[in-house]
Amino acid sequence: MTSHYKKIATEFSIAEKQVSATISLLDEGATVPFISRYRKELTGSLDEVQVAGIRDRIQQLRELDKRREAILNSLKDMGKLTPELEAQINAAETMVVLEDIYLPYRPKRKTRATAAREKGLQPLADALLTQNKFDIEAEAEKYIAEEKGVASIEDALNGARDIIAEHISEDAAVRTKVRELFLEKGIFKSRVVPGKEEAGIKFKDYFEWEEPVKSAPSHRVLAMRRGEKEEILYLDIMPPEEEAIDVLEKAFITGHNAAANQVKLAIADGYKRLLRPGMETEVRLLTKKKADEEAIRVFAENARQLLLAAPLGQKRTMAIDPGFRTGCKVVCLDEQGKLLEYTAIFPHTGTGQAKEAEKTVQHLFEKYNIEAIAIGNGTAGRETELSVRKLNLPGANIVMVNESGASIYSASEVAREEFPDKDVTVRGAVSIGRRLMDPLAELVKIDPKSIGVGQYQHDVDQNKLQASLDDTVISAVNAVGVELNTASKQILAYVSGLGPQLAQKIVEYRDENGAFKKREQLKKVPRLGDKAYEQAAGFLRIHNAENPLDASAVHPERYPLVAQMAKDKGCTVADLMRDDKLRASIPLQKYITDSVGLPTLNDIMAELAKPGRDPREQFEAFSFTEGVNAISDLKVGMKLPGIVTNITNFGAFVDIGVHQDGLVHLSQIANRFIKDANEVLKVHQQVEVTVTEVDVDRKRISLSMKTDEPKREDRPRNQGKPQHSSKPNYNNQPKRKEPEPETDMALKLAALKNMFK
Repeated sequence: MTSHYKKIATEFSIAEKQVSATISLLDEGATVPFISRYRKELTGSLDEVQVAGIRDRIQQLRELDKRREAILNSLKDMGKLTPELEAQINAAETMVVLEDIYLPYRPKRKTRATAAREKGLQPLADALLTQNKFDIEAEAEKYIAEEKGVASIEDALNGARDIIAEHISEDAAVRTKVRELFLEKGIFKSRVVPGKEEAGIKFKDYFEWEEPVKSAPSHRVLAMRRGEKEEILYLDIMPPEEEAIDVLEKAFITGHNAAANQVKLAIADGYKRLLRPGMETEVRLLTKKKADEEAIRVFAENARQLLLAAPLGQKRTMAIDPGFRTGCKVVCLDEQGKLLEYTAIFPHTGTGQAKEAEKTVQHLFEKYNIEAIAIGNGTAGRETELSVRKLNLPGANIVMVNESGASIYSASEVAREEFPDKDVTVRGAVSIGRRLMDPLAELVKIDPKSIGVGQYQHDVDQNKLQASLDDTVISAVNAVGVELNTASKQILAYVSGLGPQLAQKIVEYRDENGAFKKREQLKKVPRLGDKAYEQAAGFLRIHNAENPLDASAVHPERYPLVAQMAKDKGCTVADLMRDDKLRASIPLQKYITDSVGLPTLNDIMAELAKPGRDPREQFEAFSFTEGVNAISDLKVGMKLPGIVTNITNFGAFVDIGVHQDGLVHLSQIANRFIKDANEVLKVHQQVEVTVTEVDVDRKRISLSMKTDEPKREDRPRNQGKPQHSSKPNYNNQPKRKEPEPETDMALKLAALKNMFK
């Protein structure tokens, strides 16, 4: 185990004691948010990313150890474990190397080689492998035995070559070299299945495409694999075959005679029949794993940004789920998001009904003193927004809300439990309104895969995706903190140390006993023990509690410390929280102990200054350009405000209010070269874009965020320094035209709103 600590410490460039302390805390049941927030002295102030990375890496190494033990036991049972083989197995640092070592000994179904061995041809194969000079036909003739199925010299030599071919294809060192060759010099080649040209038009860019395995970006790897899965494309991985054969011959050819020629024939057969197909399968899995990891990273980052979008806050809100023929569902919510009233209006189906709709909106606005109006951005969204803005409602903050996933929530068990007597349209409208008030609290009720961000979420490893998204939601929830007396059981379930069952128990206790007055009451919740309390308490807030620290992120275990500070200053804890000068006069060094250092003390001071501060940005009002409501309204050169809805490896999608997100390609995000859109953008960010291309038939919009560069004569003169182009170097890229950012991806994301309605 200590060797694992050292290995992880080297990989993460941190001290071994930081690794051992973190793993010990994880093994004791501590969560990632708890460790990174409240155990900084033990871990050396590792952040959540580092703690989660250590958690995942130690799990990989432990799984490797389990497999290593299973292989050693298997070899012992077969009587084939030698000291040399055991040393090789114990030295293996990856699962791939471990499996390569075990491959020749792994029980397998009957092969051509095993059949040849049963015919007694192993000695002939061994003789050929020596590549000594001898009469191979005379030697092979000794093994002719018609009763065994060896009727001729050629039969004997064929069988011997089969044994050699399998031996070569299972050699661990050779497999490593050929695998590296596939990864370094292999080429993805895709071509259209004959007759599928029209059905697979969305994959047109890949009908005749090739690209190095080494540099193929994740979104294109997943695009080609999807085309293959849908039987539109043939996809192959083509290594340089001559180089692969050369690797094998250098490893096994030692002579220049008839026996060596037989080995050469076996090498060619073994490569084409055994090694190449096996390596192609392996490289497919490796590239898929790499592409999955990148897609999951992109999705998780987008989801985090969306979850942490700025909340409007506790405002009396009217929410409208727009529609044309079926009308718009309208709901009114109080400051806590409680449903007060709901109705339907039909502003788009005739003059009479439009007038009636206006009266209804005005009446509800005045009746409930509405402060904000949330309008879903789906079908009829812009038209509904325009009709509401025309009413000039005094003081109304009218906001278009991304409704992706609202319909998923409205049909979910969570929604049915919350609103058992309401139909899905009412539930969807409520979700839109609450999403404006507090995106995090509402979005945790929806499967993260349904909130309209990411790329290829349905193509990647679903278990790894779910684990990553769970980490993301847990991180976001605990970073913001949760108000104990108003939180739903869904958001409570993501609090460190809780989970669905304890969250349900907390809600039941709250319903039976009234609001919590202090954090310590959590210990009275059935089945919520000391460990869960330790993990959760610091992330739960109680505003207007008996102890003012209960509204902060100060952990209860540090309450005595804060009380001592107040006592030493001759004041109350509340005084410390109100008075900047009092806090500034506290000598922190005085309170350092074996378990409390400056990191924790500084965190406490920050919390006393702004107890329970919401780390999310302040809400900013936004509106789309009037008169631009559909893709047909767009003209090249238009400058429009927009909202970033999704970030991918090839760029960002931006909602400009025309029911069709436009794409800002990576090359169009900034005047300088960037590798990652996240360097400049985040989900839900407000941006200004320029329309560069509109394809109404294919529903594609190309946008740019580049600013106008100064004319050459206006630029500062070069002071003798070499000029560098802001354009990336494509010398290592395929010379043919790069596919548009995965046609299928663009179409899928463009249709997200309709998919989830």
